[in-house]
Amino acid sequence: MGKIILEFDSIEEQDDVRLALDGYKWKLAMWDLDQLLRSTTKHGASMFDKSKEATEVEQDIAQKLRDVIRELLSEYNLDLN
Repeated sequence: MGKIILEFDSIEEQDDVRLALDGYKWKLAMWDLDQLLRSTTKHGASMFDKSKEATEVEQDIAQKLRDVIRELLSEYNLDLN
């Protein structure tokens, strides 16, 4: 297995370090959001109240948001899988 070394030289680069180390957390957050939207589109669960069924408008919006997320990730050459 190869190694990747991230090197930062100063305290001013502290934000860059945090971004580099938290990349996986961003992916997990996007995955969780996608799964919430998927639950709405596939199973009809409301995004706002799990005890209620999603409206047709809510399901349409959830699908459109999933499409936008995938389009944005694709533009950055990223995916959720």
